[in-house]
Amino acid sequence: MRLDRYISNSGYATRSEVKKLIRSGAVLVNGKTVKAPDMHIDENADTVTVGGKEIRYKKYVYLMLNKPAGYVSATEDKHYKTVTELAGDEYKGYDLFPVGRLDIDTEGLLVLTNDGAFAHNVISPKKNIYKKYFAVLDKDAEDKDIEEFKKGMIFDDFTAKSAVLTITGKRNEVYIEIAEGKFHQVKRMCKRVGKEVLYLKRVSIGSLELDKDLEPGVVKELTEDEINLIFG
Repeated sequence: MRLDRYISNSGYATRSEVKKLIRSGAVLVNGKTVKAPDMHIDENADTVTVGGKEIRYKKYVYLMLNKPAGYVSATEDKHYKTVTELAGDEYKGYDLFPVGRLDIDTEGLLVLTNDGAFAHNVISPKKNIYKKYFAVLDKDAEDKDIEEFKKGMIFDDFTAKSAVLTITGKRNEVYIEIAEGKFHQVKRMCKRVGKEVLYLKRVSIGSLELDKDLEPGVVKELTEDEINLIFG
């Protein structure tokens, strides 16, 4: 692998920034200064340091984000801040993107990655991975609403699969589990049964739950076991 790609794919910096670092003499390979960005190295055997810090190569990154309101689920936007900005400089070389989307006013669990195949598997309705949301409604949920969600709902642009509505002790506070995650889906399904969503937060994807200790706007890397919970 090219040296500049190895370093940029470690999340240290962008490819153009890495080339400048290498040419400045800040990069060592196996203890020797290297100034050629196109030098090929063995990512499993060679030791690379930048400014005295060893660089570890990772092809893919998977981050859990506790998304706050006010951020759009995109990589760039002319009017709003994006969720990828919250990943910080440590991951700016990875070209991260959100797996699926949460509305700008919706909070909670969002995964950021640079693995396209993984993202496709998470959001594909065919994989039947349910996403769970906590919602506060403007009216109390009714028992008959549970059956309406269970039957699924037909909209002009898509058909929602069977969904799970769970009413809590406060009947205007509910949990909703859906398999698709279409545009405004939870809000549209609630509106179909005569309720407006006042507050919405995603709390889990598959069996992966939002870390209760993760503050809004903060990310953490997912372990392999946590990633597997999404599909388990």
